[in-house]
Amino acid sequence: MMTNTAAPASGSILPSPDLNPHPPQQKFPVGACDSHAHVFGPRDVFPCAPNAAYLPPAVTWADYDRMLQTIGCQRAVLVQPASYGTDNTCMIAAMKSGKLQYRGVAVIDAQTSDKDLGELNEAGVRAVRISVYRPGVTVEKISQDVAEMVPRIKRLGWHLQFLTRLVEYPWVEQVIAKVPLVCVVDHFGFVPAAGGVESSGFQALLRLARLDHVWFKLIGYRSSTQWPLYPDVKPFAQALFTAAPDRCVWGTDWPHTNIAKMTNDGDLADALAAWLPDLAVRNRVLVDNPARLFGFK
Repeated sequence: MMTNTAAPASGSILPSPDLNPHPPQQKFPVGACDSHAHVFGPRDVFPCAPNAAYLPPAVTWADYDRMLQTIGCQRAVLVQPASYGTDNTCMIAAMKSGKLQYRGVAVIDAQTSDKDLGELNEAGVRAVRISVYRPGVTVEKISQDVAEMVPRIKRLGWHLQFLTRLVEYPWVEQVIAKVPLVCVVDHFGFVPAAGGVESSGFQALLRLARLDHVWFKLIGYRSSTQWPLYPDVKPFAQALFTAAPDRCVWGTDWPHTNIAKMTNDGDLADALAAWLPDLAVRNRVLVDNPARLFGFK
């Protein structure tokens, strides 16, 4: 099944997000958090990594801030985008902008010093992202990366966030199951919604949901082509919340890089309300759960 992900040519400039989001039909609660977004800055100030597969759209964190205010989020979690590699400078600059309450998910490697980690922690970083998404990745390499990373970030109270395609890399389930830290799975593991909750990929998610250290980000448009509200994702969201009600959060994935059809963030907020119509449930996903996971006060 083709999902809502379009691979750009190397070095191509991605399209901008919809800069006119509409407010959600059902107002977000006070303290709502967008738990997954990316920010970019002017390329002459924050240059992309030399091997970047794409160039970011011409948007800044000021555009992101306006979007958050429109949909009703006072908190946000920024995730280091692939185009910057391990240079987290742009993300940290946005987190220090002071407009909203921010936390961050960094990308690091063996060259990232303990001093660097301390500075990231001081800025509000609370996790490291691991990508199991690139050609040639192996269970041995990811297992080694995790083993080397865990003792370094455990002392900071950080967690690991996994970007992966569970259907293509089924062994990731066992890697995550063995990690002695909180782990978060992005984007429903890219499991296609068309396969339903009985598919092998989603059953892997449910097995992970039975483990107390595994969390999930309910971001569905990369599993679905049913734009703009992605109704086929509803069974996924409801099943994961039922299995792990205290371990689900929500995110926009702004500015929606590498998708085939651009979305409106107001529609994504409305999609969440359709997936989880109970207000108390949405409050947990939008406010209570991200506050615990990311340490918002």
